[in-house]
Amino acid sequence: MPFILPGNVGSATAATGFNVDNSVRFNSADSASMQKDAAAPTDNNKWTFSAWVKRSKFGGVQEIFYGEANSTNYCTIRFNDADNTLTFKNRPGSTTSTLTTSAIFKDPSAWYHLVVVLDTSNGTAANRDIIYINGVRETNYGLESHSGDGDACYINSDGDAMKISKGNSASFFDGYMAEIYFIDGQALAASDFGEFDDDSPTIWKPIDASGLTFGNNGFYLDFKASGNLGNDANGGTDLTETNLAAVDQSTDTCTNNFATFNPIYKSANQPTYTEGNTIATSSGSGYRLSFSTIAASTGKWYAEFKRGAGEMNIGISSLNDAETLFNVTDLYLGETAKSLGIAYNDGDYIIGGSQTAYGAVYADGTTLGIALDLTNKKLYASKNGAWSNGSGAWDSATFNAGTGDIDISSVIPSGEYAYFGCSNTGTSTVSANFGSPPYAISSGNADGNGFGNFEYAPPSGYFALCTKNLGSDGG
Repeated sequence: MPFILPGNVGSATAATGFNVDNSVRFNSADSASMQKDAAAPTDNNKWTFSAWVKRSKFGGVQEIFYGEANSTNYCTIRFNDADNTLTFKNRPGSTTSTLTTSAIFKDPSAWYHLVVVLDTSNGTAANRDIIYINGVRETNYGLESHSGDGDACYINSDGDAMKISKGNSASFFDGYMAEIYFIDGQALAASDFGEFDDDSPTIWKPIDASGLTFGNNGFYLDFKASGNLGNDANGGTDLTETNLAAVDQSTDTCTNNFATFNPIYKSANQPTYTEGNTIATSSGSGYRLSFSTIAASTGKWYAEFKRGAGEMNIGISSLNDAETLFNVTDLYLGETAKSLGIAYNDGDYIIGGSQTAYGAVYADGTTLGIALDLTNKKLYASKNGAWSNGSGAWDSATFNAGTGDIDISSVIPSGEYAYFGCSNTGTSTVSANFGSPPYAISSGNADGNGFGNFEYAPPSGYFALCTKNLGSDGG
């Protein structure tokens, strides 16, 4: 069950020296992609592709980078269907080269750095097709065959489209991508795009590679322009976006990894997750549970949940009770002793199946804010920015510690880790904003460290659940 605890936050808490501000969120159900037609290449036999990726959905072929002349003459970098391995395949005609990793990529809380190199003019066959993962050259392949001497390629082929997140007709990627480089005419190494951290030498982190020479068809996508996500920051021809909008720009990146819902942690009734695992949709009877990919045991944390139609509880669970909730059919958040749910229909909070008056109804379209104080074992909730008075109303425009607080010392005992989460049933939808929202924000509020984008201001001292905050504010 992949998730993040303090201590395994990886590159996002390393002293990067270079911070990546933005990524783009690809939702496969939207057929989201981008592409540009190649001009005459600097060298069709030699190029390098680099990208940071965070997967959201598993199963089905998912293209990362693709080009073709037709359905039998193509080149692809993709995640595979059944086993979630990574493949680099070049098929310029009658010959085919294929590298398929033995390693699998099935952690929805992880950012991976992928570098793929093609150099078919290299005199050593094993150096004509290369994959690096997180700075390390792959040598252990489930399937390995290399390009022939001088083979052409239909990525970087004059007049053919180069596609991000799309194959021949479908096979769309689902998740986040950041820092995409394509270098035409050079066979580079992973060290041209990243480095190991001096203090934590197993941690691979990005560097500023924008000063590289790009060649005729090269490009650099930093996703900083929300109105033009396909902008080539190197100054070349932009990529054309399909089914992407400004809201698909994200601050969830390889140097600051935000929580999402965790699709690996499966209950008997599994929600459907979309928009980078930030929206959970239920259909049919039985409760469907969702929890965050990041858990914390201390510190103060803030998240918002936008209610769609349907029945739901929103709240928290301990790490131990999350296991119980998932292993027993049809339990809801708050039914166990170490989980707490705030019910949509009356605003009461529930612990161990016992219901206590707290707020009031939170209707469709409203935003429930959760301020979780794990240091003092308190939880506070707000509806559309108005905080509960603790006895049946949302009537306080100002957050006041000690007013409207719920004692969670029995729910999250000392040393236990807590998740944010929800349980929904029937036809219902919950959109989670851990700081990188899947929907447009009308105001925009960051936490005290400058991270996150919330509809309502987090209380002073409460922070977005992201790895930069885990590094600076505990957890």
